[in-house]
Amino acid sequence: MPMRAESGFPELIRPMLASSGQLPTGSGWAFEFKWDGVRAVTYVRGGRVRAMTRNDLEVSATYPEVRALSSLLGDREAVFDGEIVALGARKQPDFGRLQARMHVARPGDDLLTRVPVVYYVFDLLHVDGRSLLGAPYAERRQELAELGLGGCADVRVPPTFSEAHGADVLSVAEDYGLEGVVAKRVTSRYEPGRRSTAWVKVPLVRTQEVLIGGWRPGDGRRAGTIGSLLLGVRSDDGLRYVGKVGTGFTHSALVDLQERLRPLARQGSPFVDPVPADHARHAHWVRPELVGEVEYRTWTTDGRLRHSSWRGLRPDKAPDDVRPPTR
Repeated sequence: MPMRAESGFPELIRPMLASSGQLPTGSGWAFEFKWDGVRAVTYVRGGRVRAMTRNDLEVSATYPEVRALSSLLGDREAVFDGEIVALGARKQPDFGRLQARMHVARPGDDLLTRVPVVYYVFDLLHVDGRSLLGAPYAERRQELAELGLGGCADVRVPPTFSEAHGADVLSVAEDYGLEGVVAKRVTSRYEPGRRSTAWVKVPLVRTQEVLIGGWRPGDGRRAGTIGSLLLGVRSDDGLRYVGKVGTGFTHSALVDLQERLRPLARQGSPFVDPVPADHARHAHWVRPELVGEVEYRTWTTDGRLRHSSWRGLRPDKAPDDVRPPTR
């Protein structure tokens, strides 16, 4: 195996992002399951583990489980890419459960026991003074496997399928209730911070990051709390309205949202386009600083989310990155 150039230990490598697309066919692709959690690049050196999210938040105290990497590596040093995931009753990723951990800077023993997380490591970016960013995906995965990170409940290396048909892997993902698959060219280098067509995500569940621009009060059992959120995405000319969401909330999520939205109150709509009168009626407008995620069925021709359901806040995502999908 060829040696990579010696390189100083990196301070920050932003994660490579996948493009949305159709399931690739033909040779030269490997397939991984798509994990429903928080993306994190981890830096392991000298007994310390530092975990950074997509918007450069350090979260190793929020997810102390990642510190297991230090004992697994011993005196070696490395930079990994992976996903922090909470597992549900059927041992599949449960984004709803992860919400209980996402906003807690230093979780106590009770929360760590009730909602444990697992760090799924799917790429190796730097090891023992060598940068692997220019190495092909197949080589990086081989070196990752050779590190022998198995045998730990907190850290796992998920499988990659380079000999299987993508449709078969997607079918298995559906059977197990997973979010989808990511196809990766086996020859692709790692492109930090770039959304590349060398990685293609094929979701089974359609999700969209959104910014909260306002909320409407509820009635009935929701009286005194939030009835629906008014959502937007960034465009070149400002925040565009994409619809409202009123389902998918737990009571605790509504209480938490109300507390977070109260100090963001503003006069007037933050959206650059008109909000339909029946949506704007009784609306409380807020500065669009909170990033959330919804599940939806489709986009309408006029750019609105159809049949959306709230999934939770995304403190790991930056407001400026909230854009509509390429359609």
